Amino acid sequence: MKRAAGHSISQRLSLQMALLTMVVLGAIFTALWFSVAMLIKERSRDEIEFRVEVLTQAVAGAAKAGGEAAILSKMESLASMRAGTRLELRRADGSLLFVDADGPAHRRSPAHAVEQRFRIEAPDLAGGFVSAQMVCDVEQNVRMGRRWALILFIATLVSAAIVAAGAWWRARRLLQPLRELAAQTRAISPQRLDHRLALADPAEELQPWITQFNALMTRVEQAYAQLEGFNADVAHELRTPIAALMGHVEVALSRERPAAELRETMALSLEELQQMSSLIDDMLFLSHADRGARARRSTPRSLRPLAEQVVEYHEGVLDEAGVRAEVVGQAQLAVDEALVRRALSNLLANAARYAERGSTVHVRIDMPAVASDGDPRVRIAVENRGATIDAALLPRLFDRFFRAELARTACQQHHHGLGLAIVAAVARMHGGGTFAESSEGVTRIGFELCGEAAASASPPGRGAGAVRDEGGGPAPQARLAGVPGAS
Repeated sequence: MKRAAGHSISQRLSLQMALLTMVVLGAIFTALWFSVAMLIKERSRDEIEFRVEVLTQAVAGAAKAGGEAAILSKMESLASMRAGTRLELRRADGSLLFVDADGPAHRRSPAHAVEQRFRIEAPDLAGGFVSAQMVCDVEQNVRMGRRWALILFIATLVSAAIVAAGAWWRARRLLQPLRELAAQTRAISPQRLDHRLALADPAEELQPWITQFNALMTRVEQAYAQLEGFNADVAHELRTPIAALMGHVEVALSRERPAAELRETMALSLEELQQMSSLIDDMLFLSHADRGARARRSTPRSLRPLAEQVVEYHEGVLDEAGVRAEVVGQAQLAVDEALVRRALSNLLANAARYAERGSTVHVRIDMPAVASDGDPRVRIAVENRGATIDAALLPRLFDRFFRAELARTACQQHHHGLGLAIVAAVARMHGGGTFAESSEGVTRIGFELCGEAAASASPPGRGAGAVRDEGGGPAPQARLAGVPGAS
């Protein structure tokens, strides 16, 4: 089922910028509109006050000069000044003296009008004053205010649209590198795992992402190459014992054979099956380690007796190789004893295969005086004299199924090339690593154990000590009460 596309950053950014623009300009223009409205009201008030003052002076002057007749004559002459208003004058007794016949009140009731009542002192008239009422139509000012409001509203919308369009265009330009990276990512395939992301002018915020992605691709490429080599090596390693088994069976079935001869054939077949079982067990162990299994640790104990047990277990192999072994050094650490025995066994068996006859293999246990991160660390190395290993091969010694030409031809013993890979897995499960050095005929291969890993030890049934085979029982090496054999 095709997954629906997510939101667009360009669209969201443009809409948010438009909304922000509308809010900001709306607030500014609203304040501006209120200011304009106040100015219009103030202008209307000043205009009315001016008219009131002019009318007061005109009526008072006319009353003094000629009484009511002069007032009526003066009002007729000032009719043009009172455009848009309705003036009504009443005597002191309330009777009507003058009214604008064509004022707004006579045409229609104005929708927006301001009424002003005032009294004009006129000592020469009966009662001594004239009452005045002036109604001013301010519809024009209201319309002006509405036009301003409409202009400001349209300006807000237009500004928001311009900002939205500009933000969308700019966002599209700024996000173009992401589209380029997406196109480069789509071009990556199993046939092009060496392809890496790159931009001509990467943004500062994108560079860490590009760097991390390229580092990830490097790891993927290495893992893919290792997987391909692993599959080829597994096929090669399994093909040999399977071919031997088929040969034994074919020979046994070619003619009638006595029971003793068939028993010998079955013994040879069993030996081949045991080698296949050992290979499968080692592969399962490495698979569990690759999935993040952690060592299940005991209480801190001395590692020297543990190393001496491994040396004692390999006495027969050492005697056959014509070498002797010696444990040097002492350290205490909480470790998974079965795993450490297994790693030491593989290292010792490997050293015995390639050591000069008559030489001494040293198992060195060393604890650095000061660890770089403050956690207790122990280095265990197996050192032997023999042919110097090419420096270019040292980093690959812990790869699965890796065997240099010397390793393939030095002896006739059956070993499938997973011994040092298991050493590396045991080191990782203890939070440590491996190292290999070879110069002037002395080869030193070992691993480092970290005490801090004890805090994250796996619960029962999940640690390395609980590695199980596909049949449900512990792996054969885990069943051994003593020391597991070398791979």
